[in-house]
Amino acid sequence: IRDAQESRGLGDVYKRQLKIYCNHGVFRDEQINGQNFYVSARLGVDTYQAGITDDLDKSVNYAELSHVITDYMQNNRYNLIEAVANNLAAHIFKYSKLIRELTLTIYKPEAPVGLPLENVSVTITRKWHTAYIALGSNIGDSMLIIRSALDAMKNNASIRVIKESSLINTKPYGGVEQPDFINGVVQIETYLEPDNLLTYLNTLEKEAGRTREIHWGPRTLDLDILLYDEQIINTSRLMVPHIDMANRFFVLEPLCEIAPYAYNARLNRTAAELLYELQKRTER
Repeated sequence: IRDAQESRGLGDVYKRQLKIYCNHGVFRDEQINGQNFYVSARLGVDTYQAGITDDLDKSVNYAELSHVITDYMQNNRYNLIEAVANNLAAHIFKYSKLIRELTLTIYKPEAPVGLPLENVSVTITRKWHTAYIALGSNIGDSMLIIRSALDAMKNNASIRVIKESSLINTKPYGGVEQPDFINGVVQIETYLEPDNLLTYLNTLEKEAGRTREIHWGPRTLDLDILLYDEQIINTSRLMVPHIDMANRFFVLEPLCEIAPYAYNARLNRTAAELLYELQKRTER
């Protein structure tokens, strides 16, 4: 079922070598006089509804998108084509929610290198991923702190908040004497890679006044990546699926509220199965 939902109707739309005269570059002459750039894009688009309805409003209007790209390239200025590509990708994703994947190439054929060459170019790939984030707080106005973190996610162009669980009052976990927690789970879509997503969440924690003094101790804000697509990630910074989520009612209950079939690839179980097994273990 998961595979069918992920693959249904996703097709490629190509845009090759769109010529745009604009002013990106490090050198003053490039910034003042400008030069030709070329943009190519491969868009992974949800084509299912357009295919069965023949309705342009249910597809990406490639003529309109050409103007969107041109206007953005001409109305903004960056030193590096890497920055052009990264920010243009974000702008294209904002233009249409039907675009699920994007490979973007920026060509700079007139780059001032002082030697004959065909062009200088950079290619990036971005894709929307589904992730589940656990939310927790037990210092200060916990409800307000969590709501502020959710608002920050909603205002971040690289994140779409899809579903939010109820926020529940829970007992502390881990044996440290401390106040009760407010906990919840949010489902997001993001084109941030896991490590970059973690860095962003850590920034939100720091902005909320989070300090890391006691393991499993009190905190103003705790944001954990529970699941990221169906990937298994083991690095010094991040382990996904979250290594201890199968033992935590305060994670599994809100997760099951919004996504009972979210899949833990490490344990080969859905969230609903993990919650059922945890309930059985604690009844003994």
